[in-house]
Amino acid sequence: MAKRDYYDVLGVSKGASADELKKAYRQKAKELHPDRNSDNPDAEAQFKEANEAYEVLKDADKKAAYDRYGHAAFEGGMGGGRPGGPGQGDYASAFSDVFEDLFGDFMGGGQRGGRQRASRGSDLRYNLRVTLEEAYSGLQKAITVPTSVACHSCDGSGAEGGAEPQTCPTCSGMGKVRAQQGFFTVERTCPTCSGIGQIIKNPCQTCRGSGREEKERSLNVNIPAGVETGTRIRLAGEGEAGMRGGPSGDLYIFIEVAQHELFQRDGIDLYCRVPVAMTTAAIGGDVEVPTIDGGRSRVKVPSGSQSGRQMRLKNKGMPALRGGSSGDMFIELAVETPVNLTSRQKELLAEFEKLSEENNPHLSSFFAKVKGFWDGMKS
Repeated sequence: MAKRDYYDVLGVSKGASADELKKAYRQKAKELHPDRNSDNPDAEAQFKEANEAYEVLKDADKKAAYDRYGHAAFEGGMGGGRPGGPGQGDYASAFSDVFEDLFGDFMGGGQRGGRQRASRGSDLRYNLRVTLEEAYSGLQKAITVPTSVACHSCDGSGAEGGAEPQTCPTCSGMGKVRAQQGFFTVERTCPTCSGIGQIIKNPCQTCRGSGREEKERSLNVNIPAGVETGTRIRLAGEGEAGMRGGPSGDLYIFIEVAQHELFQRDGIDLYCRVPVAMTTAAIGGDVEVPTIDGGRSRVKVPSGSQSGRQMRLKNKGMPALRGGSSGDMFIELAVETPVNLTSRQKELLAEFEKLSEENNPHLSSFFAKVKGFWDGMKS
């Protein structure tokens, strides 16, 4: 049976580029592999045919000979079946060219040249709770972080006495080994060094060759003024130590500002609800209020003030985290009704009520609306 044209086998034109040939062969290899076509008795033969075609066309010299003489270039009359021609059983070299493209992600993430000798340490998170006063002024706070640090015995190398690790003799430092299985060249993680590419003949007794040891570490953290819940502070290189001398990770401080018994915060503004006596709200007066910096401010209460009335103290709020002006503090009045009245106080309030019928505009307006509502219901 006459051989099919190699270009037809791969489904490309005669002027196809090397990249087009490789792409076409990848597709054919996927389609025709015997493991995927157990129900097709011709799949193996077609797979071999595609391998043979690519073995010739990927080589510039063989391709030139084939383009000029066709299949005769590799038969007895045109080269005597020289070793460079396509053999019936030699398909591994062609398939190995695209092996990593086909299965690289599955077999090791598509990495070439082995894994890193030393790996970066993990980032760490530390949740830090501060008071509103501390968030206002900023502070330096000492924290204790449980983490992995470079082994003190081997200086992070993993080898006893700080000796340098040696290149793995099994994989020659690549971290991977290859094995021929039929048409495949299979890459696996090196069993000797576990993919690191280096071995330690005499592991450190303290860290057992990892180059790290568990330890609590004390740090002083600068908390800037103006932080709020959710603020994140990054300390570069203060995270977990890397494996075998690799760089350390980072430490992230996440801030939580505790609730305050006097102040409520909204961004850089503060709110304080201040109770005032009914008489002070009625005739006016002064009240003394606290400020977040520990000071005091006197606020004038206008006569006739109602509950919920707000007054602003400029620049008495929280500082902006990245500089700039401070926020404001808003005083909200809460008019308090007196309780536990004496008989005399009740008499005076009753007399006051008789004299103040014209002094409650909202009360008069409300009951006027109520009367209109009831009259409307009757009609």
